[in-house]
Amino acid sequence: MAEYETIRTSAAGARSAAIDTGLRAHMNKVYGTMSVGMLITAAAAWAISGLTTTADPSQAVAQLPGGDYLNGFGAAIYMSPLRWVIMLAPLAFIFFGWGAMMRRASAAAVQLSFFAFAVLIGLSLSSIFLVFTAYSIAQTFLVTAIAFAGLSLWGYTTKKDLSGMGTFLLMGLIGLIVAMIINIFLASPAMMFAISIIGILIFAGLTAFHTQEIKTTYIAHAAHGDQEWLDKAAYDGALALYISFLNMFQFLLMFMGQQE
Repeated sequence: MAEYETIRTSAAGARSAAIDTGLRAHMNKVYGTMSVGMLITAAAAWAISGLTTTADPSQAVAQLPGGDYLNGFGAAIYMSPLRWVIMLAPLAFIFFGWGAMMRRASAAAVQLSFFAFAVLIGLSLSSIFLVFTAYSIAQTFLVTAIAFAGLSLWGYTTKKDLSGMGTFLLMGLIGLIVAMIINIFLASPAMMFAISIIGILIFAGLTAFHTQEIKTTYIAHAAHGDQEWLDKAAYDGALALYISFLNMFQFLLMFMGQQE
């Protein structure tokens, strides 16, 4: 009996060690994929912003407050109805495309879709390089990265169950989106200030919540050995953290950003 208990304890310990090793690899894959997505977004936004301006006033369609001139391409994506397509396309991808990809596509296709989404976000974010100084963008990005790292670490290490908080935050997110749509028509600075504060708090909480969710999901499914599913789950987690980081950055930029 004692030998059986020893064998069972040894087997359980080996299984636990294997799950811990797999979890570390899984989280590294999540953070690595997210980081590559951020680099793609930054590169795309910077490159696209450079294609929208011209130094020749004779070729300009409009002049920006900072003194830059928009060319025809810039006017098309920032001033024409096309801007609504660019703004809403990422939301359409999240609500209607990503779930179908997770259910039906291979892990490689899901990864490719994530990187394509990062390029699309870069297009929608490209205007920040025309509005804010490069220094303030870099400064805000650094502050966001530090805050994100701390929140994600807390979500990973805390013993507290954050699932209840996650439900509350997701409900708050829906309300935030509704408020942002309403403020498109109201254009209220006071409402925008309140939206920014609430947005920072919501996505700070979601960073911790999603980190814990990624961890617990892996632990719950690691024993099944479905590597294809785990790979897709890593990309799904990377997307969740990518969105939280990106939104924290945008809301913080409203406070910290210095305009051209």
